[in-house]
Amino acid sequence: MAPAGTGSDTQRRAGLGRRVVGSFVRRREASILLIAAALFVVFSFMNSAFYSPDAIRTMADFAAPIALITAGEVMVLICGEIDLSVGMVFALSPIIMYLVSASPPDGAGLPIWLGVILGLVTGAAVGVVNGILTTVLRLPSFVATLGMLFFLNGVNLIALNGFQVLTPGGHTFRLITGNYIPQLLFNAEFFWAVGAVLVVQFILSRTRWGLHTIAVGGNMIGASEAGVNVNLVKIGNFVLATTLAGLAGILDSVRITSILPLQGGTGVMFQAVAAAVIGGTALIGGAGTVFGGFVGVVVLSVLNIGFNIVGVSAFYFDLIIGLAILGSMIANVQLGRLKNVAGLQ
Repeated sequence: MAPAGTGSDTQRRAGLGRRVVGSFVRRREASILLIAAALFVVFSFMNSAFYSPDAIRTMADFAAPIALITAGEVMVLICGEIDLSVGMVFALSPIIMYLVSASPPDGAGLPIWLGVILGLVTGAAVGVVNGILTTVLRLPSFVATLGMLFFLNGVNLIALNGFQVLTPGGHTFRLITGNYIPQLLFNAEFFWAVGAVLVVQFILSRTRWGLHTIAVGGNMIGASEAGVNVNLVKIGNFVLATTLAGLAGILDSVRITSILPLQGGTGVMFQAVAAAVIGGTALIGGAGTVFGGFVGVVVLSVLNIGFNIVGVSAFYFDLIIGLAILGSMIANVQLGRLKNVAGLQ
């Protein structure tokens, strides 16, 4: 005879398993997380070099700056806006750092830490302008940040006369940021990115600011009538996005030891937006997670490095990214309908 309670214990375990699976399925980033894992397994079987330390380090180098930018872009998208200027801020902040810290006559010769702070402050100032253009002057954020994109592109080119320069700060600064520790599997920028993702996800999911961000994106009029300062929320998220973009640019310039007026640009911006969308962030606002955006970055990184390792032409990368964006949007829409039908929301 089976011991008493065995049947009920089995039922409890089965019920717990269903709840765990149900909780996972309800998460917006569930499908893309499974896709990321599947891609990693497939590329690993296709070529064992895919999971070598060098390949993983290359994926981390590719993913780190995009992940930093994506963390801020997700917040802007969730509150119902978009920032197309982050790729140019990615180049602007290290240029400001250079102009402040480089030796005369190229720069002011001030301490490198001051250059970093002013570079980040400049990035934040761009976010303030973007926010004011969008909220006070009522310009669509697409138009406002598109104009800022071209404006900053001109500023960057003029500031460096179109030439590449070496990152200031010498060996000490690059040692502090981990640039001279090649034995690490991940560079310092990757750890900055992971830290930013964790912090911003906490802000989104565990603070009033995050609640207000979701509310503004989901129903701006309702949020306003409930006492939410809609303009402040939008401006604050624009500032967060451009500040993180500036930080990404500074860290990446330190890693590669050079600053280019055209580094980042529209390429890194569109990759950040693509990662956010692939990770489940709704372009119409009101829904998304920073963690999902990070998983989207991982997918882009795995595809990029995996194609190179298995010998697939780089020409196919944009084709696959386009299909991934369309597929993720279709999946999110259909999953939302299934949840509504099943009463899971």
